[in-house]
Amino acid sequence: MRVNVQAVNFEMAQKLEQFIQKKTDRFSKHLSENDEIIVKMTVDKPATAHNKTTSVRIGDLFAEKTADTFEDGLHECLDALERQIERRDAK
Repeated sequence: MRVNVQAVNFEMAQKLEQFIQKKTDRFSKHLSENDEIIVKMTVDKPATAHNKTTSVRIGDLFAEKTADTFEDGLHECLDALERQIERRDAK
């Protein structure tokens, strides 16, 4: 499993990248080694609150959330993707 992180309109700190890696590790049991998780983080309007958009794509599954922090947005996206994986595996 590979994690590809993209930062748009801001410089990503090493700490945030480590946080993303740690949180996406929970998907390793659902994904093969060849699968890729694409995380894209964007700052929409720097002067406003609730301006950080996080999107996560795992194959054909996708989630996008807007929150005050990237950490909150990532949590929401990963929770949504986990539900999507559970539904896909139940079929």
